[in-house]
Amino acid sequence: MTSIIFHPKYHAEIGNHVMQIDKYKKVFDKLNELNIKKQNFHKPLKVSIGELALIHSSEYINEFLSAKHTTKTISSELPLDNHIVDFFLYATGGTILAAKKALEKNYAINLNGGFHHAFKNKAEGFCYINDIAVAIATLQNENRIKRALVIDCDLHQGNGTARIFRNDERVFTFSIHQQNIYPIKEKSNLDIGLYDLTGDSDYLKHIEKSIPKILNSHRPELVIYQAGADPFSGDQLGSLKITKEGLRKRDDLVIENCKKLCVPIAGTLGGGYATDPGDTVDIHLQTSLSFINA
Repeated sequence: MTSIIFHPKYHAEIGNHVMQIDKYKKVFDKLNELNIKKQNFHKPLKVSIGELALIHSSEYINEFLSAKHTTKTISSELPLDNHIVDFFLYATGGTILAAKKALEKNYAINLNGGFHHAFKNKAEGFCYINDIAVAIATLQNENRIKRALVIDCDLHQGNGTARIFRNDERVFTFSIHQQNIYPIKEKSNLDIGLYDLTGDSDYLKHIEKSIPKILNSHRPELVIYQAGADPFSGDQLGSLKITKEGLRKRDDLVIENCKKLCVPIAGTLGGGYATDPGDTVDIHLQTSLSFINA
């Protein structure tokens, strides 16, 4: 039974912004409309300062928790107040909980998370806390896992995650993204930078070819899957031509390959900036249902 992680604090006021922060609650509401069993849903706690400190520097944590922009936090391109601090603390707690639930039940999804541009000592690209990295480090610190794999299928490269784990042989980072856009690229263990206008066929071929090889060679005890909605053809921030059906097939391929090898998988929703916000919600809902139906 797939665990679904959600908290009412998965919302904060950010004004007129390209980040569609309402999407988390809308996905949750749509799942409720589908009568998903209540026992599937779990509410996370805030990530602790000790857990944050496994990845982020104490100086940066203190500046973030102060809820004031500094030279290290302003590069987030988001507002910063106590509500936004809470949003990220609960989102990170949600990814930790999803990872733990995946170890118990094989499948879990956080209806938030995937803030993969945050570095050890600075914010970047709408990301204050790298919840993916914190979740992996927390489970390693608790001796629940040793080896992990990050499958990052966001439109944008997971540069923060790649940098954080660049010298850690226990964590394999894979990113498939549009090459000629933000961010400045870091080096993942495996990067696939896609040409502009790449469509479903080439995109899915890369997934089909890469994921089984990585799973078999790295042998992770946990996968964290960044299931970005932003490779979608209608996204404002990119120019890939992936359809909703292509993204559904992507999700199914990733989950099915983990299932074949009995590797637990925890999902994060990642980016999504469709011209019609309803498309973003639809894609994240598809991802959630792929997990639920696994």
